[in-house]
Amino acid sequence: MSKTAIILAGGKGTRLRPYTVVLPKPLMPIGDYPILEVIIRKLAASGFSKIIMAVNHQADIIKAYFGDGSKWNIEIVYSLEEKPLSTMGPLKLIKDLPENFLIMNGDVLSDINFSNLFDEHVAEKNIFTISGFNRQLKSEYGVLNLDNSNYLNDFKEKPVFDLMVSMGIYIANKKILELIPSDQPYGFDHLMYDLLKAKNPPKVKLHNGYWLDIGRPDDYMQAIDDLANNKISLND
Repeated sequence: MSKTAIILAGGKGTRLRPYTVVLPKPLMPIGDYPILEVIIRKLAASGFSKIIMAVNHQADIIKAYFGDGSKWNIEIVYSLEEKPLSTMGPLKLIKDLPENFLIMNGDVLSDINFSNLFDEHVAEKNIFTISGFNRQLKSEYGVLNLDNSNYLNDFKEKPVFDLMVSMGIYIANKKILELIPSDQPYGFDHLMYDLLKAKNPPKVKLHNGYWLDIGRPDDYMQAIDDLANNKISLND
């Protein structure tokens, strides 16, 4: 089965400044390769034959680096946003999408098996599949719990919360295009609310391996440290 992936690479990377003042976030280096090249290599090794890059900010630089994808034995084409359309809005610009396709952010590092995720989605006939990850979030503050009279009845110093979060990796059926408006921003959050409202909830697949969203300077440095300590591999 031919497999297509859409990579969302149009963001400005504002959370990763000052690194992204010169380079777009997907071209930030991790070891010997930019983050986006790591993703492309892994998709190609997973049997994907086509990548559609949704680009906007510094699109020419991204196009110049990746070209038509022949270097990685995969077809790469580009969909240009004339204005920011958030995460799911760009899908409306892409013509002739296949019945099912992968969608992912262009700044995610993971050892997830893209091919297995795709095949399970198709076999289960899901409208939308989300890769989920259990992550601990530590509060930077002491947390106060009050009673009905505003007296303190409990206190936790910088508590840690266990949350299942979206990894920014999804498999979609093209039926979701019916929910996406044309020529206006429409995010992952909008799609989730609309699917829940339509009583057609997405399926969540928990990933127990490695995942890191390179969204902030601390996360970027964490990725570099993980590579140096052999916690992640950039090999296909």
